[in-house]
Amino acid sequence: MTPDTIVLVHGFWVTPRSWEHWITHYEQRGFRVLAPGYPGFEVEVEALNADPTPILKVTVPQIIEHLEAVVRELETPPIIMGHSAGGAFTQILLDHGFGAAGVALNSAPTEGVRVVPISQVKSTFPVLKSPANRHKAIPLSFDEWNYAFTNTFTDDEAHALYERYAIPANGGILWGSVLANFQPGHQDTWVDYHNDNRAPLLFVSGSEDHIMPPEVQRSNAKHYKSNTVTEHKQYDGYAHLLPAQAGWEKIADEVLDWALAAVRD
Repeated sequence: MTPDTIVLVHGFWVTPRSWEHWITHYEQRGFRVLAPGYPGFEVEVEALNADPTPILKVTVPQIIEHLEAVVRELETPPIIMGHSAGGAFTQILLDHGFGAAGVALNSAPTEGVRVVPISQVKSTFPVLKSPANRHKAIPLSFDEWNYAFTNTFTDDEAHALYERYAIPANGGILWGSVLANFQPGHQDTWVDYHNDNRAPLLFVSGSEDHIMPPEVQRSNAKHYKSNTVTEHKQYDGYAHLLPAQAGWEKIADEVLDWALAAVRD
């Protein structure tokens, strides 16, 4: 059955507001579109900046449990699309048997992907520079945001998006993702790369992404050894905040068409 619902999963340092254009675009194509926030993120960007307590309290298991509850309520499996950390969460949802197809845009890696480009180190340094940040919600300055998210945007565009989208990120989760590859047993972002029952998955990379460069997506995709479709597509000239960069409509249409075709196949 052709999916009639699209679930959009946001990443860190932003909220569901970062999907605002894609929500409208897909609704105009006739789809029901859901963009659930993490637990405690039901308030607006301005409220989370004023009081980041919900950001500090949330955990990856809580996020996954909440997203699964949203998808479980649907009558038919949706197409799940995630950006940045939302891309990793999309992979986990698919591995757990949810979704008809998945798209991971400029995705954070799941456990076992050890590619760490220099630009990624620089982008996450505001959090990872101190172990004490594991217990804090860490905002980015405009310059830090611009380097990590909007390095191909005009200065005016970058400032406007920083004011509209940016919130602090949970330092403990980011530190946990770094340490996951060095701790025994499965951690929060583990997936079964040999799961033959997983829905088709497309990785999308922006060539100019600093925080999750294309080599991260390529390595993540290569980890999958199952017989299920796993593909990677790169869009030249795009930064990390790809869903808000000029030309996003073409990408939104192409990844949706890919997902629909993958379901039919």
